[in-house]
Amino acid sequence: MNLQDFEYSLPEELIAKRPLPARDQSRMMVVLRQELRWEHRFFRELPDILTSESFLVVNNTRVFPARTWARRPGKEEKIEILLIREEGPGLWAALIKPARKAGKGQPLELSGLQAEVVEVREEGRRLLQFNPAENFRARLEKIGEPPLPNYILRNQTRDLSEDRERYQTVFASHPGSIAAPTAGLHFTPEVLRRLKERGVPQYEILLHVGYGTFQPVRCIRIEDHVIEPEYFEVAEQTAGFIREHKRKGDRLIAVGTTTTRTLEYLAHLESPGIRGSSGWCDLFIYPGFQFRAIDGLLTNFHLPRSSLLMLACAFAGREFMLECYREAVSRGYRFFSYGDCMLVL
Repeated sequence: MNLQDFEYSLPEELIAKRPLPARDQSRMMVVLRQELRWEHRFFRELPDILTSESFLVVNNTRVFPARTWARRPGKEEKIEILLIREEGPGLWAALIKPARKAGKGQPLELSGLQAEVVEVREEGRRLLQFNPAENFRARLEKIGEPPLPNYILRNQTRDLSEDRERYQTVFASHPGSIAAPTAGLHFTPEVLRRLKERGVPQYEILLHVGYGTFQPVRCIRIEDHVIEPEYFEVAEQTAGFIREHKRKGDRLIAVGTTTTRTLEYLAHLESPGIRGSSGWCDLFIYPGFQFRAIDGLLTNFHLPRSSLLMLACAFAGREFMLECYREAVSRGYRFFSYGDCMLVL
């Protein structure tokens, strides 16, 4: 398949720049893929839609303040650093903008920290050594910012207090992601309580959202795209619950594409069923993929030509999913990270 097969037209005003006042106020398109139809609902209605024959699996990763700013010694400038992955004590792979200001050996100054570019990598990436390396994550909590997507603009005062709270799910507990698992942003303690009362249990797994999730697909043939691996953990007890539910015929509703990729990665490795494991997931899901784990998908509306949109198309069918997107545009749904969602059943 070609990259242009996953294009659609989106007016700029439908890109959600800020969260709604309440998480569960978001709209939810309920997509019935076998019947090729949809319904327009609200996320707070989720407990009324799911039954005790369904169960949820969520990603409990927590976003850490991965974006920070630096300058070259003696220069008045702002160089953006987006940390991607820790590769050693104080040693981090990062995206740098503008990358031309960060050649090999270039020292950089941050608030109370020094960094040196020790390796130049492709696509604006660099390997940075921070000094001091001790307690680096604690220091980052003070100087770093939530790594909001570039389409979420903030004014020059950069008041990020709202984003520090709203760009996390209510079940976020394990720091390590550089982007939020956005399907989980709609949940509130009240919605989780009502789901539990309805007999819909929830189980947690972990995938730290890294560059692999949002890296652009640049290959004309999408089959040539390679996703960078991201760290995951699934406890054996959780895997056992999932296997038991599946044995009974219950529907597994994956909350988000990261949860989907983790479960399908394990389902395609292990037999029979999903087993507890940890490691690195590099699964790229696109149309033609045979799903073995999930029966339903809760997901946001994704960028054109993104691997996330390709995953949704693989689950519901490309032409039908793009028809759903056109319907969402015509109805004024809010798109991307702080936007509305769809429940694909």
